[in-house]
Amino acid sequence: MAEDATPAGPRVLLASRNAGKVAEMQRILADHLRGVTVVGLAEVAAYDEPVEDEPTFAGNALLKARAGVAATGLASIADDSGLCVDALNQMPGVLSARWSGRPIASGPGQDDRNNRLLLDQLHDVPDDRRTAHFTCAVALVTADGRELVVEGRMDGRIIREVRGSGGFGYDVLFEADEQPGRTTAELSRADKDAISHRGRALRAIAPQVAALLD
Repeated sequence: MAEDATPAGPRVLLASRNAGKVAEMQRILADHLRGVTVVGLAEVAAYDEPVEDEPTFAGNALLKARAGVAATGLASIADDSGLCVDALNQMPGVLSARWSGRPIASGPGQDDRNNRLLLDQLHDVPDDRRTAHFTCAVALVTADGRELVVEGRMDGRIIREVRGSGGFGYDVLFEADEQPGRTTAELSRADKDAISHRGRALRAIAPQVAALLD
């Protein structure tokens, strides 16, 4: 008698359409969620995604994760992240993705506009006042209603010109304190994952995701 096929492990939804972000999150989570299949929004049936109108990163992450669970029945992980610049009173913050206006579609065009606007706003700010940090809130919501949010942070500064071809968003303008002299767009994937706000948040939540899905 033939043996039954080994049942597939649990699936987790990453509720994001940002291809760069999904790739980064899948890469980091794969090291911690053995036996768990991580899928992005492109791999599930389309659903109405919520407007990110919460005033905090955690609030927006929970909105997206709750919507993912409601639409798919899968435990859902979502993040909200952004750049907080001290000289701009912690802006763009939760508005980071649409700092130069609501995007028609995410991608390099929107990133370029956001980066140009940020440089314009900081053009007369001296180097010692160009400090900033990235914040990431990652939320997990399960089908039975359990919720968890963790946050990660990466401190650094805004440089005066675009440098690097890796990463996405504001990476081309941000030098992390732990990797001075290179923007996060100039770091290898491994080096960036080790210090990034998203990497820290995902590594913090991954063991808890695994425990909840076990």
